[in-house]
Amino acid sequence: MTKDEIIELARHAGVRDDEHIFEFSQYKYLEAFAELVAEHEREACAKICDLAMLRNKEAINELENYEHIAKCFIEGAMNQLVKTAKAIRARGKA
Repeated sequence: MTKDEIIELARHAGVRDDEHIFEFSQYKYLEAFAELVAEHEREACAKICDLAMLRNKEAINELENYEHIAKCFIEGAMNQLVKTAKAIRARGKA
């Protein structure tokens, strides 16, 4: 997030600048807090993908051998979920 985005979100949340929180010396704490919140949210989203992947894995184990097409579809969905979870986690490293 950019400095302007963080300040805009803080103002939207009701943070007032009458205590000069947006000055550089105080802003670094607000920026660190925003990054922690964003990191927590990214991980929560990625865990949803992880959980869906585990459910797909369980579904694959329940399939019969003759259901090859369904098994391939679920494996493809699992691969996409792995990529999605990695992409969500990588957003914080950009």
